[in-house]
Amino acid sequence: MRARGLTKRFGSFTAVDGIDFDLFRGEAFGFLGPNGAGKSSTMRMLGCVSPPTLGELTILGGNPVRDGAAIRARLGVVPQEDTLDSELSVRENLLVYGRYFGLPRKLINERTDQLLDFVQLTERADDMVEPLSGGMKRRLTIARSLINDPDILILDEPTTGLDPQARHVVWDRLFTLKQRGVTLILTTHYMDEAEQLCDRLVVMDHGTIAAEGTPRELIDRYSTPEVLELRFAPDQRDVAVEKIKDLSPERTELTADRMLIYAADGDEFLKRVRLAGLTPLTELVRRSTLEDVFLHLTGRTLVD
Repeated sequence: MRARGLTKRFGSFTAVDGIDFDLFRGEAFGFLGPNGAGKSSTMRMLGCVSPPTLGELTILGGNPVRDGAAIRARLGVVPQEDTLDSELSVRENLLVYGRYFGLPRKLINERTDQLLDFVQLTERADDMVEPLSGGMKRRLTIARSLINDPDILILDEPTTGLDPQARHVVWDRLFTLKQRGVTLILTTHYMDEAEQLCDRLVVMDHGTIAAEGTPRELIDRYSTPEVLELRFAPDQRDVAVEKIKDLSPERTELTADRMLIYAADGDEFLKRVRLAGLTPLTELVRRSTLEDVFLHLTGRTLVD
């Protein structure tokens, strides 16, 4: 897949503003950013359901405007909101979806059994969709997207709204797909999800690409090895900020209730904070994450 100058406008509003990227077979490629960054508009173009306004886009060797139907037949799509038919059973949702692709009934039945086993829903095959948990519905949506044996799987916010355990089950299924050679394209605003799943990713902001690389490369390039998070009493916050500036940290960021201090050694910097006569209400030393990268690049957190 190749994009050059990819642009999407809605009237006078530019949702995607001339982005470039390359995607290679068998990798997991992520679009990271807050709501409104242009991720979903990009995904709709990649899914051949929204034509680009400007620019070049090649998917599986074809032009999505001219060859849209042929490309869509080789794509699997997991939308941000589940669109399952609640009046059908788990199995029937897959059977009906398979017919959309004109697949033989015998092949659909075989793939349905295989996919329900893959997403660990075999025992719920004859249950109706409505009473399923959110995590089960998400796994069923992923199974449905695989009924046509796609070359590329497009996932828009695949685990939004799921509890941590359900998210990890979905991650495990997606990781297995990647090992099987399926190309994954996903949007997310969860930094841990991007770090777990993505071989490479782009950070989007206001319709443009602010940075591109592997998760590790981006953290090394735009952050420090560690971050010291401090909370101070409201009446001490301003004084603390000024005193910490005098300690010459590599970088600081202020959020609504915390001060983030970027340092090579968070524990060492905390000792300096205490020697300066400051007593934080809470303190935490952690490794840098992609959220720190995004905060550095855009001045916003990922969930703004």
